[in-house]
Amino acid sequence: MWLLLIILGSITYFLVKRSVAPITRTPVWIIWLVMMIPAVVWTIWYEVKGQTEPMPIVLVIAPLIICFTTYLWLIRLGQPVKEKEPLHDPTETNTAETEKSSPESGKLRPITATEEKSLRDCFPWGVYYLQNLDYRPQAILCRGKLRTAPEEAYKSIKKNIEQVFGDRFLILFQEGLPGNPFFALVPNPWAKAEEKNEEKPLFRPWFALSLLLITLLTTTVIGTEMAGISLENLSDNPSFLLQGLPYSLGLITILGIHELSHYLMAVRYKVATTLPYFIPIPFFLGTFGAFIQMKSPVPHRKALFDVALAGPLAGFMATIPLLLWGISLSEVVPIPMEEESHLFNFEALDPRFSFLFAVLVKVMLSGSFVAGKAIDLHPLAIAGYIGLIFTALNLMPVGQLDGGHIVHGMYGQRTAVVVGQLTRVFMLVLAIIRPDFLLWAILLFLMPVSDQPALNDVTELDDKRDFLGLFSLALLLLILLPLPGAIAQWWQI
Repeated sequence: MWLLLIILGSITYFLVKRSVAPITRTPVWIIWLVMMIPAVVWTIWYEVKGQTEPMPIVLVIAPLIICFTTYLWLIRLGQPVKEKEPLHDPTETNTAETEKSSPESGKLRPITATEEKSLRDCFPWGVYYLQNLDYRPQAILCRGKLRTAPEEAYKSIKKNIEQVFGDRFLILFQEGLPGNPFFALVPNPWAKAEEKNEEKPLFRPWFALSLLLITLLTTTVIGTEMAGISLENLSDNPSFLLQGLPYSLGLITILGIHELSHYLMAVRYKVATTLPYFIPIPFFLGTFGAFIQMKSPVPHRKALFDVALAGPLAGFMATIPLLLWGISLSEVVPIPMEEESHLFNFEALDPRFSFLFAVLVKVMLSGSFVAGKAIDLHPLAIAGYIGLIFTALNLMPVGQLDGGHIVHGMYGQRTAVVVGQLTRVFMLVLAIIRPDFLLWAILLFLMPVSDQPALNDVTELDDKRDFLGLFSLALLLLILLPLPGAIAQWWQI
């Protein structure tokens, strides 16, 4: 449990630093410490009471509520105080004289009166009927009535604005009130980087290759331990490393295909992104996984959906054959005692915790896998099993996870936030029933519930992509939900 707590702490610090540090002056370590308190409390409980005694519901919910409230208060405490906007008559016209007489207005208006007139001319009446401009500290909001298809409107108005302002602004098309989406012009940070020649190198192939080779080493060493070889034996005979390769190569293949699919799809839509980077660690699984980082906005919800779905779909297709192969090499053993049964007991794993995993085991082992039996996973099967868990975690419809992007692409950002909150609650309930999922529930509560919008965040997907999105959510449920008792009795497992 303490090892998992250390891993969770590392992941949490990375998430907090990436998502919260840019919006508050409160030290990151204080926010991180507050977010880790529930996990520490729960870990102490399980260390003292063991996993057989259920945790009181008050001890589960109270730390979450207290720490989450403190977390929000700390973020707000560290945010800079915004200057109040001057009161003015809403019917007042935007003239050059008003600009001169109101210094505050000048701060909020990044364009001149002449540029404002040109901006208004960028909105044809038959495409988007512009009603008013709303100046904000970091954006110009253009509100009105949409009069044509969202995709056509965005293309037309984006072209007009770029003819006037060049790449000075990013043009966002966002959901507003029902039937009234709005445009937002925000300063383009990439244009400034090009002007000042401050853009950092995007492709670092040698860095990516170095991380891959280090991860190959760490996962191979961990794989030899999973094959039953101690570190003492390995130091005496380095050739034992070969027995760790099935796990290492299997896991790296799954993770690599997952992230490479993200990368290739991002390149297809001309989204600037880094190469896939692996994260090696010398313990636990040998790696924290891999990631890419997109450095420019996603153009529309179709691209957001395609980039998000490509990873888990390709990774899953690579996982299944490797997992089936590994299961065929595994052995059937007696089911472990209840206190020894957990998701990472590779020597005696009960596959009934997952409907899909149980089906795959039954297909490959047939009559040898019956009631009262578990599986001693071969190292290749462990790699496939971790790939399955990795797919499920990424398909969670929360925030910046692939599943969050998928739901965002299908239903829009507002619906995605609601679905993300419901998923958090569902995982918390599931963790109360089965403590193995407690780590998942904590991770989801630490993640931001919303993700970055696409530039055109209004145009909806086609039926084909909607079907693929629903399939991905169904796949998540098949991996996550346990095998029903009725089916287990029918199959005699």
